[in-house]
Amino acid sequence: MAVAPQHAGVRPDLEEVFRRDYRRVVAVAARVLGRRDEAEDVAQEVFLSFARSTVPAAGAGGWLCVAAAHTALNLLRSGRRRASREERAAGPAAPPVPDVADTVLEREERRRVRAALARLPRPQAVALVLRHSGLSYAEVAAALDLSPGSVGTTVRRAESRLREEMDDDAPHP
Repeated sequence: MAVAPQHAGVRPDLEEVFRRDYRRVVAVAARVLGRRDEAEDVAQEVFLSFARSTVPAAGAGGWLCVAAAHTALNLLRSGRRRASREERAAGPAAPPVPDVADTVLEREERRRVRAALARLPRPQAVALVLRHSGLSYAEVAAALDLSPGSVGTTVRRAESRLREEMDDDAPHP
């Protein structure tokens, strides 16, 4: 029986970690971005970083989730800046089509949440995303190097701050 030679530079545990954690990494990125296609791009970038890292496979889950949240937030923030530049360059926006009012309102609300999330302090935004992506307090604590008791406080502060940011960004009548 022939054994395939190891490729230089490829971690032997990469496939195992990829199979175990890919769905969770995509879920964390999708929670931030709201788009699966962009979340999969983020996951690809995160696993490439993991492949170059020395992070032990046993502790990779938290590292990958934090990396996914940071990478997605970076993409969100750069996308917001790009959209702002494009809006300025394009001039006044076209009026919304009345037939799709509900869709427009829903998209606007999602945009507001993402914009508010991007304005949160990075540790709060990451903790909030990880917790609302299904990670337990212990997993969030391990991923962010926090005490488990402080995760709840961090998440509650992040939620409160997110509400404040949403209120500040709310359209005024």
